[in-house]
Amino acid sequence: MEFALVEDVERGRQRRAQHRHRERERDHGEAASAPQLRHRPARVRGRGHNVDLVRELSRQVPCQIGGGIRSVDAALATLKLGARRVILGSSLISEGAINTAFAQEAAAQIGSERLVFAVDSRGGRVAIRGWQEVTDITPLEMMRALEPFCSAFLYTHIDTEGLLKGIPFDVVSELRGATSRQLIAAGGIRNQAEVDDLDALGVDSVVGMAIYQGLMPA
Repeated sequence: MEFALVEDVERGRQRRAQHRHRERERDHGEAASAPQLRHRPARVRGRGHNVDLVRELSRQVPCQIGGGIRSVDAALATLKLGARRVILGSSLISEGAINTAFAQEAAAQIGSERLVFAVDSRGGRVAIRGWQEVTDITPLEMMRALEPFCSAFLYTHIDTEGLLKGIPFDVVSELRGATSRQLIAAGGIRNQAEVDDLDALGVDSVVGMAIYQGLMPA
């Protein structure tokens, strides 16, 4: 089991997130167990801050980093700071459609093994730009279209994010069956039993609020 540090700049706090990995690390390599850093305001504004923080954390531990990365150049610059993988999200949607051309370009220039695609879902539809804009695209549609171009998907169930109501296993299970890529899930996970159950499905997990509230050890 591995613990990751996630920076939430919008709330001005740091939180520890928990990833559980099994023998899948053998297939996905060192980056599969990398902690992740996502700074939400950068996602909204389309530009990054915290360069020194990213560089320092990447120096200390292998990280996967996202937040406002909207171009191949920005992704490459993030990797140069020391990130093992970059997380792309809103840039994968253009004018309400899946931007497969951008995904293909990113994979060609960066390498699919260094790309994690964020799939944030509200009401069964993909949400972008800091969760402020909901598209007509379903998570399944997005993952099926973009699977050839990444090494992992980071799925966030916005409807239960931070509420400690548990993550919907039926939704996660369906997504697990739709991709051969590493799948990381977040959104409402409340205890170790859920982490273990997700692990049994072949899904890694991100935990935040349960640790803040003392429901899981830090």
